[in-house]
Amino acid sequence: MNERYDLAVIGSGPAGQKAAIAAAKLGKRVAVIDRTGVLGGVCIHTGTIPSKTLREAVLSLTGFRVRAFHHGPEPPPKPRIRIGDLRDRVDQVVQRQTEVVYDQLRRNGVTIVEGTATFVDPNTLSVDCAGVEVARVAADYVLVACGTRPARRADIPFERLDISDADEIWEAVEGELPHSLIVVGGGVIGLEYASMMAALDIKTTLIESRPALLEFADGEIVDHLMDHLRSLGTTFLLGKQVVTVRGTRSEGVEVRLDSGETLHAESLLYAVGRQPNTDVLGLDAIGLPVDARGRLEVDAQYRTKIPHVYAAGDVVGFPALASVSMEQGRVAACNMFGRCAALSTNMLPYAIYAIPEISMVGKNEQELATAGTLYAVGVARFAELARAQILGDRTGLLKLVFDPATLRLLGVHIIGDGAAELVHIGQMVMAAGGTLETIRDTVFNYPTLAEAYKVAAFDGLNQVG
Repeated sequence: MNERYDLAVIGSGPAGQKAAIAAAKLGKRVAVIDRTGVLGGVCIHTGTIPSKTLREAVLSLTGFRVRAFHHGPEPPPKPRIRIGDLRDRVDQVVQRQTEVVYDQLRRNGVTIVEGTATFVDPNTLSVDCAGVEVARVAADYVLVACGTRPARRADIPFERLDISDADEIWEAVEGELPHSLIVVGGGVIGLEYASMMAALDIKTTLIESRPALLEFADGEIVDHLMDHLRSLGTTFLLGKQVVTVRGTRSEGVEVRLDSGETLHAESLLYAVGRQPNTDVLGLDAIGLPVDARGRLEVDAQYRTKIPHVYAAGDVVGFPALASVSMEQGRVAACNMFGRCAALSTNMLPYAIYAIPEISMVGKNEQELATAGTLYAVGVARFAELARAQILGDRTGLLKLVFDPATLRLLGVHIIGDGAAELVHIGQMVMAAGGTLETIRDTVFNYPTLAEAYKVAAFDGLNQVG
């Protein structure tokens, strides 16, 4: 098979998929190249969709949300949950989402080529399956959107079933859930899985080499999350380095820290960063450099140092969010074919799907204080909201950060049920240049979590008199 296209996309994750469809809608001939069985990329098969599905499965199967309503002398017995119960839910969602991606590409006339792509020359890709070339794809433009894989330390024995990375955690354990788990890495992925394990009543210890968690997030929100997880039995070891990890016959996994401490648990999850898959593309053949972490440098149009080769998604680094990758891919495709487009990074929403959720947009208090910017804060606590009481969420908090002179909204920071959905209200207010008075004068359905905005707006207005 030797075909010529206007655009060849390497990778079918969020960036690749949206770029392919955008180009196809401009009347271009497009091919998407990805490995067999991973249409939709890591996002659908091992990353975003599986982890978020697992989160909902944990909440549902454990009855976590209804625990707040128990008032008897003894807590109700916990249901016995097996790995299979969780996997079943994930498999259903992954299958459906894969079908959706396939259908969208097919309906837009995009050709799907299965295999691993490597550059033969700047305009030609060799596609291999099991080491055998099955096709050559030539294209006027190429988009590199091949995603990432979990970073691994060479001295950690990942071949053991009780030691895994984030892509393999639910495959590594068979039958019963472990009674104890060590999570190495306190970033977004590590925290999300640590909170799921805590909700499953697994004794969890999280180790992070930095002195604080989620340094890009609002400190008060992070403190809320840590306090909640501690109440579920989670232990945090911050500012400590893992020296060695080894398996033992009698005690599962043993971890030694630079502090001299030795920890034991039944299982270990290693969640320290991700590695771009650019090392398998044969970039040396076309003289396209990567940085020390394997990332590609791009301009505002997502063009690399080779003018007809673009890159989008996790391979270009921060912020490495599926939502942003989708827009990066679309913008890249538009720019390739003369439809000028840009992605504003000023008001990108972030979501951390821990239990409870965290979401944010705009500036936080630490950033404003460091910049010497005057600000004020209005707060709503979910414990005061009727809807939160109905749902059993007593931990939630919504914080509005604003300019005390103009009352314009500068940032929104939320922890609690539905945070990832709620943040978009604040995002739109900010995008429209709205103020606390805009929120105060808006009618929200009652009872809803969204009315937290109104409560926080009144609180903020009270602060400035």
